[in-house]
Amino acid sequence: MKQNRRHFLSRAAMLAGATMISLPGRSRAAESAAAKFKLRFAPHPGMFKEHAGDDVIDQIKFAADQGFTAWEDNGMGGHPPELQEKIGRTLADLGMNMGVFVAYGNFELPVFVRKNEAAQTEVLEKMKAAVDIAKRCGAKWMTVVPGTVDQRVKDREGFNTSAYLAEGYQNANAIDLLRRCAEILEPHDLVMVLEPLNWHANHGGVFLRHSDHAYALCKAVKSPACKILFDIYHQQISEGNLIPNIDLCWDEIGYFQAGDNPGRKEPGTGEIHYANVFAHLARKFSETGRDLIIGMEHGNSLPGKEGEIALIDAYRKVEPQ
Repeated sequence: MKQNRRHFLSRAAMLAGATMISLPGRSRAAESAAAKFKLRFAPHPGMFKEHAGDDVIDQIKFAADQGFTAWEDNGMGGHPPELQEKIGRTLADLGMNMGVFVAYGNFELPVFVRKNEAAQTEVLEKMKAAVDIAKRCGAKWMTVVPGTVDQRVKDREGFNTSAYLAEGYQNANAIDLLRRCAEILEPHDLVMVLEPLNWHANHGGVFLRHSDHAYALCKAVKSPACKILFDIYHQQISEGNLIPNIDLCWDEIGYFQAGDNPGRKEPGTGEIHYANVFAHLARKFSETGRDLIIGMEHGNSLPGKEGEIALIDAYRKVEPQ
């Protein structure tokens, strides 16, 4: 009887197309469920804590009840292994996909662009650890931020940066280390996604900031384990021209993230025409048989429960019909 009631309410929600909020502590079989999003939008921990509480498992269940079919967690590596496994089981039970977690990220040192044995060893050990994390939580994709460009700064952490290294050598060194990372991931059918970041608002000096650069690196690495994380927020700031650039590097994109600009909040709070961008992605997914996750890597524009409801409604408004 409960299953029939849930099915009826789910169908009603799909017909109404409205956002429906469920409350923590109630049986999921007795809760109403919102229509599933057509695109695989992925919220992250903390995004729905006002409704679901601090427990990440409850937050995932709440997200599922609102129609989300994916989840991402940049800090997955910081969770105890037992929680990683529990998250993986929960996502599987709910029919949700695990999105990215950060396998390696450096925003301060030229890790990938200079040959430094200690730094390279650290990166490779992180990638090996990421394999175990991915298996525990059911992830396929993991983010890699390959450090900064080579700069004329004092030697730090064992890096000899007193002499500037030309751009071509920096790229060659990065490609070499990325290939070694790919060799670790490829046997496990895992994918590192390289994330270009903007210099202007968030991450000045990072090595990777444009989609064409990420595309060239992936082509040079020549591995299914090395793809692009196309963060629409960052690329709007760095280069704009979003839809043409998505098309140009489409075959090397493995993952998307969203966030409006300025402010890095939900769609509709800034200048990006997300209804058009998402409609274009939906067409590309249909034409190419791909269905990539779109991580919601941004904050809520409004505080409290009202802000969480506004965020869900914002994604309903810009989702392709």
